[in-house]
Amino acid sequence: RGLLYAGTENGLYVSFDDGERWEPLQSNLPRAPVYWMVIQEHFNDLVVGTYGRGFWILDDLTPIQKMNQTVRDASAHLFPPLPTYRFRASTQPVTMTDDPSAGQNPPYGAAISYYLKSAPAGDVKIRIEDAKGQLVRTLNGTKNIGLNRVTWNLEGEPTTEVRMRTSPAYAPEIKVGPDGTRNAPGAGRMSILMPPGSYTVKLSVAGQNLAQPLILKKDPNSGGTEADISEQITMLLELRKDLESGARMVNQIEFIRSQLLQLTSASTSLKSAAAALDKKLIEIEENLIQRRLTGQGQDTVRWPPKLLSKINYLAGGLASGDFAPTTQQREVHALFKQQLTSLQQQLDATLNQDLTALNKLLGDSNIKSAIKTNP
Repeated sequence: RGLLYAGTENGLYVSFDDGERWEPLQSNLPRAPVYWMVIQEHFNDLVVGTYGRGFWILDDLTPIQKMNQTVRDASAHLFPPLPTYRFRASTQPVTMTDDPSAGQNPPYGAAISYYLKSAPAGDVKIRIEDAKGQLVRTLNGTKNIGLNRVTWNLEGEPTTEVRMRTSPAYAPEIKVGPDGTRNAPGAGRMSILMPPGSYTVKLSVAGQNLAQPLILKKDPNSGGTEADISEQITMLLELRKDLESGARMVNQIEFIRSQLLQLTSASTSLKSAAAALDKKLIEIEENLIQRRLTGQGQDTVRWPPKLLSKINYLAGGLASGDFAPTTQQREVHALFKQQLTSLQQQLDATLNQDLTALNKLLGDSNIKSAIKTNP
């Protein structure tokens, strides 16, 4: 039976049975006369013109078009997502700071729509997998009765977050939080915009596992080719791996240093060994992250960025368009990898020698358990 839309003097309605029964299709649409409607064919959106309240767009009509009794009777149903473009900005838009006529765009990315007959007791999880079945991203879904929509921003999982467990250098007044950590200014996280290709959306809810294919398309106005994007992604994955390694090193160093600071009642020899170890760890850490940053004032322009910030900056420049890495970007990446490898070797040697020696002293003193290397 036919799907109909009707605009009235007080709102928008939909019928799934050729007009025998009508249901409101209001959502966040204001109560206003609906004077015109048209379906934008390429993106399957319903465009609604109102009297006095502007025009509105209902993005992706797939859930409404495919709604039937079978879907309503199911405890959960995952609708097929539309092919999605990974749009790239060509120029920065020039807009007024306060433009009352400007509209609000939907969230960027792939719209994932599903139906729930009742609110589940457990979590709703959404997995995005690539063509090889490898996990790309995990999302938390909403649990509303009826239609739900979650947007995937087309990016992979972000890199490990750096959490500081000590005060900034020369700023002891800035303390860690109740959980023993604080933010790490200047140590941003990185996530990669996924390349064009075939993906799978998997919905897990109340013991059910549903799946639908998703096609990610290249921006038709982008100057790069899919081969360029492939080369770019290869290097971005390497940069991501480097950033993960650096973040793990800083987190490990901070965890060890926070334990060293607790050796307040130790003997003179223990305190001396702990101070020597702390100094070596700081020398390594200061190459990875700017320890003077407090997150206040103009710290970021007063103190130079360190390796993690530089890797992130390189990745940001590489990912700004659909082009293959330049020769200069590859050369800088090679330098960063050498520095990271050298720092990892220094840290391994320090932990194997100095930390082992300190733990032996702690064991002999019986005043404290051994210093751990990971939480």
